[in-house]
Amino acid sequence: MSRVFIFFLLTIALTPCFAQGSEPVIDSLEIAMAEEEMVFKEDTTSFAFYTLLSDIEFIPGDDRPAIIRDRLSCIEKSIPLHYNDRIHSFINYFTVRDREYTRMVIRRKNIYFPVFEKHLQRYGLPDELKYLSIIESGLNPKAISRARAVGLWQFMYATGRHYNLRADWYIDERMDPEKSTEAACRYLRDLYGMFNDWELALAAYNAGPGNVKKAIRRSGYKKSFWEIYPFLPRETRSYVPQFVAMIYTMNYLEEHNFIQGEHEVLMPHDTLHVDKYLHLETFAKLTEVCLEDLQKLNPSILRNAVPDATKPHIIKIPLVAKKLLDENRLAILDSASKVGRRELEVLARNTEETTYGKDRIVYRVKSGDVLGSIAMRYKVRVEDIKKWNNLNSNIIKIGQPLTIWIKPPAEGTVIASATSAPKVTQPIPVPDSKRYVVQAGDTLWGISKQFEGLTIEKIKELNNLSDSKIQPGQTLIISR
Repeated sequence: MSRVFIFFLLTIALTPCFAQGSEPVIDSLEIAMAEEEMVFKEDTTSFAFYTLLSDIEFIPGDDRPAIIRDRLSCIEKSIPLHYNDRIHSFINYFTVRDREYTRMVIRRKNIYFPVFEKHLQRYGLPDELKYLSIIESGLNPKAISRARAVGLWQFMYATGRHYNLRADWYIDERMDPEKSTEAACRYLRDLYGMFNDWELALAAYNAGPGNVKKAIRRSGYKKSFWEIYPFLPRETRSYVPQFVAMIYTMNYLEEHNFIQGEHEVLMPHDTLHVDKYLHLETFAKLTEVCLEDLQKLNPSILRNAVPDATKPHIIKIPLVAKKLLDENRLAILDSASKVGRRELEVLARNTEETTYGKDRIVYRVKSGDVLGSIAMRYKVRVEDIKKWNNLNSNIIKIGQPLTIWIKPPAEGTVIASATSAPKVTQPIPVPDSKRYVVQAGDTLWGISKQFEGLTIEKIKELNNLSDSKIQPGQTLIISR
């Protein structure tokens, strides 16, 4: 008797307890990840067996709609797990058509899920959100999208900056599992507070809250994801169904014949606090560990080195390195603070698009502006402005904020005004400080929120301000 026939008899003999009621099936929806549209009709008396060409013995799990719907209802917690043909198609994708992708995230999940669970619990967020990073990045902390979103949680530069994720030539904290996960929790918490609906919050995480609000308006102010579905960007229409499908898949691996074998793990490690330049390759040699191990433990370090810092960098080191480090700490750190330093600093300064050693300003687009004129004003390249702001074209809108990185002015010079307001005529007293050019509509409170650790009182103190009045074009020192 064939294995397929035996499995068929066993399946018929089992009678699942189906949930009562169902969500309406959404017809004629394009399936972004599928090669062709697949329509699934509810039929509890028959089902198809699929055979993968790469594994002739493989027997997929039962994918009858009633069974899938029942299983979803059994694992539903804080986030709705609706069932329809769109979600069924993605379940089919993860459990049948691209099983290797699912196997990959199964191998990686034990590294990152404990980190996600810890921060989600801390912020009082649904545990199911840990599966979102699978959709975002495939649990790859160094993932970079075509739109230059980065890390496990795929933060764009501006959003990452808003949530205090540093991103410069040496370090990109969007690739730091701990820091990016905390930022993602804060962002998801804010989005839920905005929409009071998890499906809409997830859509906003993908498309931005502005696009979700636009879809709500265009739908006639409907209140749910599936009601505004036709008015959302195409990618976002796939995003929530993929998330639901992945929750299902990861909770019913055995039912779809996934064998949870070997898992990727991080080696036992400790932390090292350093506030000086540190060359990782030299450190690895002197502590007799592999550079690749240091890189895997510290994915946010981009150049195999960390720069001098006003507050210590926290890097992870293998436990096996700790013994040698404890025995000869000063000599090891001294040697690792010299190798390659000059070469990297020269490379950083000579790379046009780098933000290393530059000051960040925010320019708000005015009537008549084009990227070329803005680039000329600040002596930067159009391509750099597009990269810094994740722009795919040269189109900009009035009032749009643009991040621009400029070289610090020499002592006694003045930064050009970003508006037509009178220019500041006073020399800037601290030439190596970070500066901000006040834009129309700015307030001290709004400026303080753009920079980590900055407060209104700190801005006043740094700039000798007696009150909170500021003018467009005024240059403010924001740190020393």
